[in-house]
Amino acid sequence: MEKVICTHPRARRDYHIEERFEAGLELKGSEVKSLRTSQASIKESFAMLRDNEVFLINSYIAPYEAANIFNHETRRERKLLLNKHEIKRLIGKTQIRGYTLIPIKMYFKNGKAKVEIALGKGKKVLDRREDIKKREADREMERAIKQKRY
Repeated sequence: MEKVICTHPRARRDYHIEERFEAGLELKGSEVKSLRTSQASIKESFAMLRDNEVFLINSYIAPYEAANIFNHETRRERKLLLNKHEIKRLIGKTQIRGYTLIPIKMYFKNGKAKVEIALGKGKKVLDRREDIKKREADREMERAIKQKRY
């Protein structure tokens, strides 16, 4: 069972998503408790490869009020847990110009905190406009079909 904590609101709008990966998160106890209350944001975050490891940078997890002095930093780098072959694949793809790692959603799966990261390429303004035109054309077709049925 999956409980979504937060999503990246502009990921699909700003990037062409090519591949998705599920990664575990290396967290402290107060971070997990704060995530259980859905107090997190990945709006401004991104993933980065460093020394054959993947890190989630600039993600926000609110401080847990009951943790007193042992609380965590809200915007610290968090290590993502991936298999070696997944990391090698990401290294190969991100060395190609224009590819970035974007977190799409953060969720709990079987009691463990997970992040879905995607390999994406930034969209140009023209691409976004074409997506909007296509979406509007699809809506118009649906409306026409509905009206014809009745």
